[in-house]
Amino acid sequence: MKHTYLIAGLVLGAAATLPAFAQSCTPKVAADQLVTPGKLQMSINPTLPPQQFVDEKGELQGLNVELGKAVAKKLCLEPVFIRMDMPPMIPAMQAGRFDLINTGMFWTEQRSKLMFMIPYGQQAMSIYTVPTSKLKITKFEDLAGHVVGIETGTYQERKAREYNAAMVAKGEKTIDFRTFATASETTAALRAGQLEAGINIDETAKAFEERGIAKIWLSGINGTDITLAFRTKGAADAAAKALDELKAEGVYDQLFDKFKMTRLKDVKNFAIRGTGPAPK
Repeated sequence: MKHTYLIAGLVLGAAATLPAFAQSCTPKVAADQLVTPGKLQMSINPTLPPQQFVDEKGELQGLNVELGKAVAKKLCLEPVFIRMDMPPMIPAMQAGRFDLINTGMFWTEQRSKLMFMIPYGQQAMSIYTVPTSKLKITKFEDLAGHVVGIETGTYQERKAREYNAAMVAKGEKTIDFRTFATASETTAALRAGQLEAGINIDETAKAFEERGIAKIWLSGINGTDITLAFRTKGAADAAAKALDELKAEGVYDQLFDKFKMTRLKDVKNFAIRGTGPAPK
């Protein structure tokens, strides 16, 4: 995949930091748990409004951006955002390019063995078309035989292909999936008539619908938890405590209300879910 050849350039050339970070407290994460002592470096794919996006001034905005800054502040670390596409994120983090993936990554058992994942919210998938589409969708099976766009290397791609495989096993026509690097590219192809429908997370599909460029037919498909995914356990444990503090102070709820996203259900304390990587 072409994205894998872009890791170095993306990580080194697309970092966005806050101006003149003044460290007035002692970092709460040991230096050996971070790529660079004193900094919390986060990969982010800013193409999923309202979760993470770039505004008209070219600045990062969204729930994950503000939550990342708030966690970094609690840890007395400088927040650094590294913009890159989703597919190369996991190998790039494993290679020590940054400390965590801050994209609202869906939790899966397989992923929880590769990274230290902290659930902090919930999401599900939507199916949408352009507003003028004649395609009527009342169930996932209505996509059989149609051309559908989806982001590559994502949880929603994996689940959609699983649903498709089950449909085909029952004798339905296969979905003609077309994969794209970002949600914006998917929607652009849809509007250009290259696709008949698109699949993405509920909040992003809703943002497109509110802009008048999409119509949602189904939502709430296969809801699951989204996570902050860390390279080291020390950084993850410290971040979980920071999230607890933000929840107690009301900041967590304020951010989820501001960006109209779904909180983690019945949360008492934030924590790593899963085993994490096996010790080397």
